[in-house]
Amino acid sequence: MRTDDRLHRDAERPTSRALPRMSRTRVWLFGATLAVYVAIVVGVLTTSKLVTLDWQVMLWRPYKQWPQIHAFLDYFVVLGQRGPTAVMVLAWLGWRAWRHRTLHPLLVLGTSLLLLNITVGAVKYGLGRLGPHYATNVGSAEMFAGGDIFPSGHTANAVVTWGVLAYLATTPRARRWGSVASALLALGVGATTVYLGTHWVSDVLLGWAAGLLILLALPWFEPAMASAESFLTTAWERRRRRSHSLARQAVPAGALARQEDETAGAAPATRHSVTAGSAGGAVNPAAAATAPGANSPHAPGRSPAGRHERTPSTPAGSRRPPDRPRPAPPLVHQQAARGRGVVG
Repeated sequence: MRTDDRLHRDAERPTSRALPRMSRTRVWLFGATLAVYVAIVVGVLTTSKLVTLDWQVMLWRPYKQWPQIHAFLDYFVVLGQRGPTAVMVLAWLGWRAWRHRTLHPLLVLGTSLLLLNITVGAVKYGLGRLGPHYATNVGSAEMFAGGDIFPSGHTANAVVTWGVLAYLATTPRARRWGSVASALLALGVGATTVYLGTHWVSDVLLGWAAGLLILLALPWFEPAMASAESFLTTAWERRRRRSHSLARQAVPAGALARQEDETAGAAPATRHSVTAGSAGGAVNPAAAATAPGANSPHAPGRSPAGRHERTPSTPAGSRRPPDRPRPAPPLVHQQAARGRGVVG
């Protein structure tokens, strides 16, 4: 049964991964996105019209224009938070990894989140831009003021986390629909942060570009992820074999200990056996007949059936009746005895 189960699981494991390669088109898209990324950063640093757009949208206050959707968007923006989205995607990819017996989905998610934290975090704390709720000078870019709002972490996380599902799709159709769904989610999360007033428009634009750069660069990290998967799989197999070998070595010792316990428990019964052959379940009739006292009812090996189980009818002690006074001998006997000189 175990062999059949293993063969069934091997049959479910994909023989080849149809993952995106770093093709010429992909390299061109990566270069174009990187150019947009740099242009947004330069536009904010130089306080261009992009910063003017940021202030116009912030002063317009979209959350006051459509207050009826405020409650819904408060929950919808959670789809861009790193913790909840990572848990949801990790549960799905963990099931896929267990089903196909491969660590690749988990390694892709871990690599993408690591790149996201390094790149986005470095730019956030390096530029130090303040958010709309903490802005002090109207028309200013609010750069290098100790903030951590540029680029938008919610937006970049939505692009990467949900885009990983499209990246790991096994068919072109699933990848196409996954890309559309992840793009809509990322657009919705970014627009929601602008609506709530927690990010500038330029923050969201840079967040989209940052997340897309990570997704486009993932094929470059595929060899490193393959090496890590091979190393972890080999280490796991080695540890499993070692544990199995230790378990096989421990089985004879345990069986020997149980055998010694059974022998020790059976020893008293053997000492009280009738003859040496009774331990094997058979008695030699010739030996029983020639044994001294074998026919005696009180032989050591034969006891009266049930005698030791009966309660004695007389009290313990001597069975002799008590002494009674003897009657006096007749007179004739006394005279005859005196004549013989016995009675004097």
